[in-house]
Amino acid sequence: MHYTLHQLEIFLKVSRLKSVTKASEELYLTQPAVSIQLKKFQDQFDIPLFEVVGRKIYITEFGEEIAIAAEKILNEITAINYRALSFKGELSGKLKIAIVSTAKYVVPYFLTGFMNKHKGVELSMDVTNKAEVVKSLEQNLVDFAMVSVIPKQLKINNIKLMENKLYLVGGKQFKPTGKNISKAIFEKLPLIYREQGSATRNQMEHFIASQKISTYKKMELKSNEALKQAVIAGLGFSIMPLIGIKNELNNGDLQIIPMKGLPLKTNWNLIWLSSKNLSSIAKHFVDHINDNKSQIMESHFDWFNKLD
Repeated sequence: MHYTLHQLEIFLKVSRLKSVTKASEELYLTQPAVSIQLKKFQDQFDIPLFEVVGRKIYITEFGEEIAIAAEKILNEITAINYRALSFKGELSGKLKIAIVSTAKYVVPYFLTGFMNKHKGVELSMDVTNKAEVVKSLEQNLVDFAMVSVIPKQLKINNIKLMENKLYLVGGKQFKPTGKNISKAIFEKLPLIYREQGSATRNQMEHFIASQKISTYKKMELKSNEALKQAVIAGLGFSIMPLIGIKNELNNGDLQIIPMKGLPLKTNWNLIWLSSKNLSSIAKHFVDHINDNKSQIMESHFDWFNKLD
């Protein structure tokens, strides 16, 4: 048999995802390239590794055993690469981060320089909702999390990165007057909320309650992207983080609607458990953030600070 590590990687990914399309996306390969290597791998065995029924892939019992073996082999190869880098005095291993969905517009800029400098560091970043982020942190599944509201139930250390500013936002269908809208007009707007537990949702509800506003209609969407597209389409209005709507503001798909009491302001924070024994990689990442956050802000978020 003459299968390659590349073929092992492809088969393992297909066995996990049960889809050539999804495997090709995660491996940054074309579907034909994945299909060709998958066939070449299968041709080296007399026993089927998988079956295609309709348009679905089912991994056989033998295929499951091969997938387990492939994972062990690939893990060993990764470990060898890490050891080689360690002997050369370079950082090597994994950096694990969980972030709330809106933070994906922020955290890559704080990671790029660090990842480019340390080629032996592998990044695992889970983009999910606040509840799952806090759960991952609490169960020590990640090194760091990025949130706009620090969880009070955990003892954590944090680095304040930048402001998180939330504005009332509408689509281009709304006719602005150039003045702050009144409570009476706000009460007539169909509002779109994030899901329960979202920090954005909590801030929006707190603002409405503090202003003693009676809302007109409530819709709920579970991601910032879905909410953004709904506002663009004219389905409603929402109080949204500025960081995620830069392009839409620039091209006119969205507009900020001025209102007294806005923007709401919190802070993006990099957090980790106070009790956690940080790895060498994690310690270097903390140093990188402390040493470079001002320069990163000036280089990438100058536009953000100019709007108030």
